[in-house]
Amino acid sequence: MLAVVERLFPDILNGIKTSTIRWREQHIVPGRLTFFNEADPHKTIDVEVIRCTEMPLSQAALFVGRAEEWPDAVMLEGMQEHYPEIQLSSVVQIVEFAPLPSF
Repeated sequence: MLAVVERLFPDILNGIKTSTIRWREQHIVPGRLTFFNEADPHKTIDVEVIRCTEMPLSQAALFVGRAEEWPDAVMLEGMQEHYPEIQLSSVVQIVEFAPLPSF
């Protein structure tokens, strides 16, 4: 299971958010994974992790196609909200996923 901040959880549920950037957390591998809402752990969604890639944070925005909206300063500030010690040179894990159908 992997925690997601409450403000991002709806985007995962709606299929808008299809990747997450993690630093110094559990190592994720392709396969089934359950996300849970940090604010309400009973809210969960199962996803299929498609690919996991490690790279410096400075390359992550370009990798996920968000370089224009996440220039280095914006990316760093946003990531430091979750990981205060992270730097642009820090190696992060980018986890790409797709929601699994619920029955």
